[in-house]
Amino acid sequence: MSGFGPPSMIASDVDGTLIGDDNLLSERTRDVLARARVAGVELIPSTGRPPRWVPEITDQLAGTTAAVRYAVCANGAIIYDVRADRVLHAVELAPETLEVIRGICNDVLPGCGLAAERAGTSATDAATPSFVATAGYEHAWLNPDHVQVSDAHLTELPAVKLLARVPGMSSQAMADRVAPLIGDLAEITFSIGTGLIELSVPGVHKASGLQWLLAHTDVDGSASVAFGDMPNDAEMLRWASHGVAMANGDPVAQRAADEVTAANTDDGVACVLERWF
Repeated sequence: MSGFGPPSMIASDVDGTLIGDDNLLSERTRDVLARARVAGVELIPSTGRPPRWVPEITDQLAGTTAAVRYAVCANGAIIYDVRADRVLHAVELAPETLEVIRGICNDVLPGCGLAAERAGTSATDAATPSFVATAGYEHAWLNPDHVQVSDAHLTELPAVKLLARVPGMSSQAMADRVAPLIGDLAEITFSIGTGLIELSVPGVHKASGLQWLLAHTDVDGSASVAFGDMPNDAEMLRWASHGVAMANGDPVAQRAADEVTAANTDDGVACVLERWF
């Protein structure tokens, strides 16, 4: 910790990190983010969420000093311009690769439900369904918004990630079973522990998404602080100038970080940012 700060950029996971269990930013967090932005330091939400689930968070800061310009979505596979509602960049798995992954998941995770997340052009793009799933896919969240398709149609278009769901199994156990057969075909991670793994293009994660953002915009990432709680945050926490894991976080995230702060429900992000702002 010694010697770091203040940061030039704040990269933060959303669920389990930046927001409470009620999906809301606390007043304390909003206030410190506003003070940071006055000092020229902006928040880049870096999440497994797709763009269509980002406004639920960024709208809480819209019209304030801390209004968000960009978000890293889909675990780094999508860079989203919040103000323009535009996908700036997407890294997708090809249909033939998706089909191979689908076959592996069906073989080693019998009875699994499968889904595919497609990039589209914006959070509100209605031309192509963004989230398609097979009949056996059971959502891990309370806001299902998928279009049901056949197994064959699941993989017919490029997708930023393929999701496999086995509610009665741990996500780590699923990853352990799939990894030996996937090899370098895809990146495997998870953002919750209750039976959901996400597969994306190799080398694509939140850190790679942030690197693309810094290379193509005026965001200053020269001294970045990053916050996260799950294995899909690990690369970002290691990449940042200073990585901070949450007390409620997975051991993988905590081992990747430079320090562990309080839980998301105890304003862990604000606790750290208040050192400088």
